[in-house]
Amino acid sequence: MLGRKSLWMAAAGLAGAAVAVRKARTPRPATDSADRWLAVTVNCAPQELQIDKLPTPLQELGDNIETRISAAPADRGTELAVRFKEPPSDLARSVPARLAGQDPRQDLRRALREAKSLLETGEVLVPDEPTTHDTPGGKVVGLLSRRAGGEGVL
Repeated sequence: MLGRKSLWMAAAGLAGAAVAVRKARTPRPATDSADRWLAVTVNCAPQELQIDKLPTPLQELGDNIETRISAAPADRGTELAVRFKEPPSDLARSVPARLAGQDPRQDLRRALREAKSLLETGEVLVPDEPTTHDTPGGKVVGLLSRRAGGEGVL
């Protein structure tokens, strides 16, 4: 038979579990990815980068973007961050626009990757084309490889 102390401990445990479940069910505020900063760490000193002398891919976006340059944590280079001054419209960020490669955020990600490559190596590094055979699996690999260029990931 359970003692009085054991009953109190069991009741306290159940109360704690109820509070944890209630907290887990509380909805979190949605964050809009449209105005989120995109950042890369560049292997150079912060003094070497200037907002008015950024590589061509970022200069082509001109006054449409905000740029932030800061020292990376633990003296590991420079953090280069960019975002649109005015977030793209919902239509421009829709799934069909992303699948068609017409989401402006894809262009911003691509420009940031190319700028990092230019700053570190002096050229834009492009991966080799995958060697795929004309099979259903090879077509999927080719499609995913082309798709990764806009987002940076598959």
